Amino acid sequence: MTATWEEAGWERVAPGVGRCRLPGWDCTAGLVLGASAALVVDAGSSLAEGARLRAAAERIAGRGVTHLALTHPHFDHVFGAAAFAGAEVYAAAGMDAVFARERDGLRRDAVRNGLDARLAAEAARALARPDHPVSGERTLDLGGGRRVLLADVGPGHTAHDLAVLVPGEPGVVFCGDLVEESGEPQAGPDAVPSRWPAAVDRLLALGGPDALYVPGHGAVVDAAFVRGQRDALAARFGVS
Repeated sequence: MTATWEEAGWERVAPGVGRCRLPGWDCTAGLVLGASAALVVDAGSSLAEGARLRAAAERIAGRGVTHLALTHPHFDHVFGAAAFAGAEVYAAAGMDAVFARERDGLRRDAVRNGLDARLAAEAARALARPDHPVSGERTLDLGGGRRVLLADVGPGHTAHDLAVLVPGEPGVVFCGDLVEESGEPQAGPDAVPSRWPAAVDRLLALGGPDALYVPGHGAVVDAAFVRGQRDALAARFGVS
C-alpha cells in the first residue's frame, strides 16, 4: 500500500523529493523518486532504523529502493545501510576503506553517543563496502528525466563527504553534515577544518542561489544560511 509523504511522516521538499528527521540524533534521510528508480540518502543509526526508513521510502515510492547514497562515514548516517540489501550503494571514494579499517571505531563512537551496545555491534558487523565509490562527480539516471548528481565535495566534516544534487525548480542539495541547522556543525577527530569552507563553497556552486539545502541535522535552509555558516566555519577555523 502506498502512502503520501505526509502519511509516511516525511516532508516533501520539491516534486519527487523529500526528507525525514530521524529520532535520537535528529539525523536527516532523503528520498528522490524517478520513473523507474528510488534513491535514499543516508541510512540511519541502526539496522532497525534502516529497515523502518526503507519501508517508509518504499511506501511513498510504490516500489523498492534501488539506490542508496551515504553522505559521510558517521554511525548515525550509515549504520542502517545493511537494511538496504539489493540497492546500489554510493559513497565518496575512500569510504570503503573507512568501513574496512575503522569498523570498531564506528561502533565505539556509536556507543559513546548513546546507541545501545548490542545494536551498535550488530550494525558494525553488517557494514559492507559501498558498491560505487564516487571520485569527482557521477550522474544517476532514475528514469523519466530525473537525473541526480553525486559529488565528492570534501574533505570537510570528514575526509569523505558526498553531496547529492537534485536539479529542478527548485533544485535540492543534500549536504550531509557539512551543513547543520539545529546546532553548530560538529568537528570531530576525523574533520578536516582547513578544507571545510571550500567544501561548502562547492555545495553552493552545485546548487546555486535559488536551491534548497538539506542539512544533515535540522530544518531545510537556503543559500544565504549556507553562506553564513560557511563564513562562520572559516572564522572558527582561521581559514579563508
